[in-house]
Amino acid sequence: MNLLPVHTTVGQMGKRIGLAALLALTVAACSNTNKDFNSGTKAPPGSVQEFTVSVGDRVFFTTDSTDLTAEGKTTLDRQAQWLTQYAKYSITIEGHADERGTREYNLALGARRATATRNYLMSKGIAPTRIKTISFGKERPVAVCDDISCWSQNRRAVTVPTQ
Repeated sequence: MNLLPVHTTVGQMGKRIGLAALLALTVAACSNTNKDFNSGTKAPPGSVQEFTVSVGDRVFFTTDSTDLTAEGKTTLDRQAQWLTQYAKYSITIEGHADERGTREYNLALGARRATATRNYLMSKGIAPTRIKTISFGKERPVAVCDDISCWSQNRRAVTVPTQ
């Protein structure tokens, strides 16, 4: 049985092949989604993994600043909501700085960033007894290079949930 009409042009043939390829890609994409869901790659609700991946465990600061950005406040709002839902967790907020400046200056800056983050979470209803802060200054960079792209990743406060 011939599935193609006798008078099919090369252009029509190309359209059909393209449509078949698009259909195959759609089916493949759907099967990958199911595979990821069934293989357990999605973080379990209430887990530290969910906090890190779905809520967001860090906020970033501009140079020499302890002011929270709008994006940072949005992340902290999600953290506060999650911490309210899962009250079994306490948190440690780690303050960090980029590699520029003295060790002492960056330890103090990291401490102020951790404090700014703690104060914001407390303003959203998280009990101060659940929050510890620590400063690592410039001692634990996530990116090492002499460029703004690395420095901006290192100017951060990281919230670490613990039970």
